[in-house]
Amino acid sequence: MVERTTPWQEALMDIVVIGAGYAGTLAANRLRKRAPDAHITVVNPRDDFIERVRLHEQIAGSGTAARPLTEMLADGIACETASVDKIGDGTVTLDSGRNLDFDYAVLATGSIADPIPGAIPVGTWEGAEQARAALAALPAGGIVTVIGGGLTGIETAAEVAEARPDLRVRLVSDTVAASLSVGARRHVRRTLDRLTVEIVAGRVIEIDGTTLRLRSGDELDSDLTLWAIFAAVPDLAARSGLAVDADGRALVDATLRSTTDPRVFAVGDCAAVPGMRMACATAAPQGAHAADTLVRMSKGQEPRPFSLGYAGQGMSLGRHDGLQQITDRADVPYRLFLRGPIAAFVKERVCRLAANASRAGYTVWLRGPRR
Repeated sequence: MVERTTPWQEALMDIVVIGAGYAGTLAANRLRKRAPDAHITVVNPRDDFIERVRLHEQIAGSGTAARPLTEMLADGIACETASVDKIGDGTVTLDSGRNLDFDYAVLATGSIADPIPGAIPVGTWEGAEQARAALAALPAGGIVTVIGGGLTGIETAAEVAEARPDLRVRLVSDTVAASLSVGARRHVRRTLDRLTVEIVAGRVIEIDGTTLRLRSGDELDSDLTLWAIFAAVPDLAARSGLAVDADGRALVDATLRSTTDPRVFAVGDCAAVPGMRMACATAAPQGAHAADTLVRMSKGQEPRPFSLGYAGQGMSLGRHDGLQQITDRADVPYRLFLRGPIAAFVKERVCRLAANASRAGYTVWLRGPRR
């Protein structure tokens, strides 16, 4: 048994990582490499690693988004297939009633969708599987409506339209591709038009059977309605007594440690970090930073503040088209963007790199812009 002689080294003995998405998986694997004496347990509600950036492929049947966690986690990492009811005073309580003691915990539960009744969320594994089955059962001529004009909604509408040209596909949103440059938005609309995706400006406020009611008072028919808006996070942090913002994200200091309990790190979508957007491009660096901070503390070194700069936003537009928007480090789009097959190729490479980075516990990122 390795003798630990400092308080910080002893504190690395038991680490619980809650959530096995991009941030949690990368943090666990990075800790396994850099703190080999630590006992690391990953808690996840399913025994698969879900590539959220591929869920639109899962829905359309053009790809798969699940990998066994046994293939993603390094040897020596314990894995509990369970949900967490509460994070207490150095204890994580599972839904089975079992407790896991920790010296440090990494909260990486990601984000969830909060659809209006009658819509299926596309950003969760369960929702994607439900949508896949419903889409496969739709006869020719059926109407699919995607609610949400962000990158997820656009990818979903394009993927479904390409995979099922026998269906009518529409996208409903107040705005479409608002985070992109003018030229990039123009390309998105042209591509959706080529795929015969109808764009309807508005907001759906109610679903009654196969009828969608818009805020304007207009009504639309829809045989399958998909919700592609992310606006919520799991309430684990709030119900555990951790300080959260108005959206339920855990409040953290500059090093990603909870402002309520410094033994808890929050990373990815569930962390309230100013200037960050929900993306694997955010989650992976934050997971890596949390792991590195724990290692630094184990050596008696001061933790460093987290800093992240973006380089771009990418999306697929079916299997053979895509768009890569170049941005500054603050995520503000430049006029420059890539489109077509080369952008689709880049997007595919980025998706593979994101999963491989989580498995390897290694990633690199730009420092954030000067404020």
